[in-house]
Amino acid sequence: MSGEENIYDVLIIGGGPAGLSAAQYASRSKLKTLVIDKSRTAGALAYSSNIENYPGLVRPVSGRELLDMFREQAVTFGAEVVEAQVVGVKLEGEIKEVFTMEGGYKGKSIIIATGSMGRKASIKGEAEFLGKGVSYCAVCDAAFFKGKVVCVIGNSEEAVKEAGYLTRFAETVYLISPTPKLKVEDHPALESANMKVLLGQTVSAIEGGDAVEKIRLSDEAKRESELPLAGVFVYIYGSKPIVDFLFGSVPLTEEECIDANRMMETPISGVFAAGDVRCTEIRQVVTAASDGAIAALSAEKFLHHRSRHKYDWAK
Repeated sequence: MSGEENIYDVLIIGGGPAGLSAAQYASRSKLKTLVIDKSRTAGALAYSSNIENYPGLVRPVSGRELLDMFREQAVTFGAEVVEAQVVGVKLEGEIKEVFTMEGGYKGKSIIIATGSMGRKASIKGEAEFLGKGVSYCAVCDAAFFKGKVVCVIGNSEEAVKEAGYLTRFAETVYLISPTPKLKVEDHPALESANMKVLLGQTVSAIEGGDAVEKIRLSDEAKRESELPLAGVFVYIYGSKPIVDFLFGSVPLTEEECIDANRMMETPISGVFAAGDVRCTEIRQVVTAASDGAIAALSAEKFLHHRSRHKYDWAK
């Protein structure tokens, strides 16, 4: 497609409760809406096994079930959803751009709802070898490790999926789980002939010269070993806002949270933020959903040039 037809009114980065609530409100307002979701299983809510305090639920549901309801509502109202990892953005100008490994998308406004499951480097050598064998994106960097030995650290479904993707390129992929069991044990990726699963192992250090050469492992009995390899893909989550793909294009607070006002407006015209990426004091599904609704309504006002809340960013 070309021209106006491939430009969305609202691009939403993140498919959690904030992003999908924003999609519901935006698409119901007849705005052409696209949600770019890294993975249906990667967010904080997807990891929750039992949700019973969300308004309207008459029985407890899993986080994934609740997300499926959110997503179905958004799609019913006309929103589109794609599964892709965002690797960069271009926010200046009237038309914004979001870049993924599968291609780029253009929009008149953007809502950032990526949550806060990021983490600071915690493994010895992780920060030192970032970009020199350490990666957080298999889709981005798999081609660099063609015919080499790599590992994926993590026990989530996303980690399993990313390890499966790497088996198309690497000679051998070690999936290293710090727990005795993976969160998903019947994924098709686990049947790959060149994948080896190591359970109950902790990576204590990443070592090498100019690039990664090996990792040090410790099992549950504290026995240590080492494993020669060229690439380390880390899929361990924390509570740091996920903002790495912005590369400084949006102002952040000292805590590396997106700076947005009560109407979810950032200092950049047409760019909004919602949910845990703002580092709100209360982190609940209902508050994230509220943020998403407000962000979508603010985006709708922005797109139709109606009066909106004024915010003095100089203070």
